[in-house]
Amino acid sequence: MEKDSIKWSVFLTDVFLCSLGAYGGPEAHYGLFTERMILKKHYITEEELGEYIALTTMLPGPSSTQTIISIGYKVGGPILALLTMLVWALPAVVIMTVLSFLYQFLVDHQITTDVLKYIGPMAVGFIFMAGFKIGKKVVSGSLNIILFLIALVVTYFYRSFWVFPALLIGGGLITALISKEENKWQRVKIKPNYSYLLVFAVLAIGAFVLTQVWHNQLLWLFERFFRYGYLIIGGGQVVVPYIYSDLVEVYHFMTSQEFLTGFGLVQGLPGPMFSFSAYAGGMAARGGSVIFQIAGAFLSALGIFLPGVLLIFFVFPIWQKLKTIKAIQIALKGILAVAAGLILSAGLILMRDSGFKIDNIAVIVATMLLLFSKKVPSPILVVLVLLLGYLVTLL
Repeated sequence: MEKDSIKWSVFLTDVFLCSLGAYGGPEAHYGLFTERMILKKHYITEEELGEYIALTTMLPGPSSTQTIISIGYKVGGPILALLTMLVWALPAVVIMTVLSFLYQFLVDHQITTDVLKYIGPMAVGFIFMAGFKIGKKVVSGSLNIILFLIALVVTYFYRSFWVFPALLIGGGLITALISKEENKWQRVKIKPNYSYLLVFAVLAIGAFVLTQVWHNQLLWLFERFFRYGYLIIGGGQVVVPYIYSDLVEVYHFMTSQEFLTGFGLVQGLPGPMFSFSAYAGGMAARGGSVIFQIAGAFLSALGIFLPGVLLIFFVFPIWQKLKTIKAIQIALKGILAVAAGLILSAGLILMRDSGFKIDNIAVIVATMLLLFSKKVPSPILVVLVLLLGYLVTLL
């Protein structure tokens, strides 16, 4: 689709629809992006999505959020990219902020999560769809097949945060070095916009210094969550232990049960996993006014999302230039083969964790068939899965 022909309002509506169906973590989100942004609307290609996944996996911050921001940047530049981030993340942040007030109500009424029992299998269907679509385009030739299988096997058994960027970089280097293409390294002109890095540095250093001289809880929450945002590679699942250690074990802002309840709730809600920061920040800011608690929630969410947004704004235009180099284009084939292996591995792990039960497998197969048919929008699919879970709880 031509960039100039895309209406921003239409694109942002699609982003919002993605946010409503975004269950199951980054890999499932990629399946959702494949279904809506590629198969239905053709904003980008499968290869471009694979590039963005690989790029954001190697950066600190929320991977799926950075990926959809990259799509927004490609479609309409930095302003649309910023609007994309807001439309994508804000609904989940608002919901988690509200839940920081409703925690006791949920506990008192023993709200059950049984209706969410098929969300996991549905997410597997989205993941397999993304893995299939990307893999079909890039996994060809003996080298790419080997890289795909190595990534699949290694990350199935070993999922430390450094493994993902190491495999992606390794896959690209091996592919570029083995290639016998001539004149692989032509020069390109790059003009980085260092203002994003400057803002990043000022916020990181300035917030840290201010917390040392001014003991303000809201400022402390922003600084601490900003730090999580630039130190964490690997997404929401990786950042959770850091938040737990600080807010529960060290500063005792909430109990372990309160923390785990919020984490369980975010698993069953659409949107980025980093929206959990709003719940954690809101719970940490209890005891003051309602405005104070809301401020704590939103400053925590702003802090954790901001580093990843600034980094992708700095890196994305550079990447668009670098990938015109022939050697980078060759390396991309290996990087995309590895990315397909990472996605499929995540689907297999989630399938394993959901349990190899007949009903779970049926939901996975049905999800994939409906996605292939292109006749059921993903938000409707989510509603159907929730309804199925509710009906099963009544039996």
